[in-house]
Amino acid sequence: MAGVSTSALEIRPSARSSLVATLRAAVPDFWALTKPEVNFLIVVATFAGFYLGLPPDVRAFPFGRLLNTLFGTLLVASGTGTLNQYLEYRFDARMRRTQRRPVASGRMRPATAALFGLLLSVAGAAYLLLAVNAIASFLAVFTSTIYLCIYTPLKRKTTLCTLAGAISGAMPPLIGWTAATGSLTSANAWLLYSVLFSWQFPHFMAIAWMYREDYARAGYSILPAEGEVRFLTWHACFPSLGLLMASIAAIGVNREGIIEYCGTLILGLGLLYYALRFVVARSRIAARQLLKASIVYLPIEFLILVFGRK
Repeated sequence: MAGVSTSALEIRPSARSSLVATLRAAVPDFWALTKPEVNFLIVVATFAGFYLGLPPDVRAFPFGRLLNTLFGTLLVASGTGTLNQYLEYRFDARMRRTQRRPVASGRMRPATAALFGLLLSVAGAAYLLLAVNAIASFLAVFTSTIYLCIYTPLKRKTTLCTLAGAISGAMPPLIGWTAATGSLTSANAWLLYSVLFSWQFPHFMAIAWMYREDYARAGYSILPAEGEVRFLTWHACFPSLGLLMASIAAIGVNREGIIEYCGTLILGLGLLYYALRFVVARSRIAARQLLKASIVYLPIEFLILVFGRK
């Protein structure tokens, strides 16, 4: 092209530096959208379901299938977390706890977050379908659908939202189990599901109480206007008791063991103690202690199940 300087066709160093700086600044925001702290527990639960679902006569551990399962599940979970922040960014902006999130704070456009979330979710579902099996892919999509289309809108309408959240949040062990076996007919798979299902309630009740003013400011119906003691008893104490019973029953997946029983009993009674203390005290300190106990409980209990398997 005569008369056109070749330098005009090149990206200037200053522009290139500005682009790199912009991308570097955006990486932490995209990372935050995926909710990595939640994904850690999802990976642990999925791994436990996969490992415990393996047939006892397996000759070689299927590392490739495990990695494919974890990667695909992580993609769908990250996409779901991103889309959740997109759907709730207007409400997140009203809460001190969430107002610094990328979309809520205005650092990222809502359309960008929506596209990023859709890409992650679709890629994860397709990856599970092609690299693992159709059941695992279906369960991942089902989990995401329940979370985004039922749990998320219900948070502004009824306290029953916790139930919907628990139904979807307890799916990771089933995804792992079906990835290992291709089936959901085993009662042991549903025992693992019941463990994570029961765990959701005391964990979320602690968060709901700690940030109840925030939730009320954003218009969320997480806690009832009256009858708090009865509500918290049903949503924190009884599920904690059910969690203890389900975890003890799940030891049968490992063909039983005294160490596993003792460890599960100690963990379960500890969590139940903090749940009872929380209902009686109904204080931020008690809620925070229950939250910490729940966070400690889940990975340790799954490790007990995994390492106890013979």
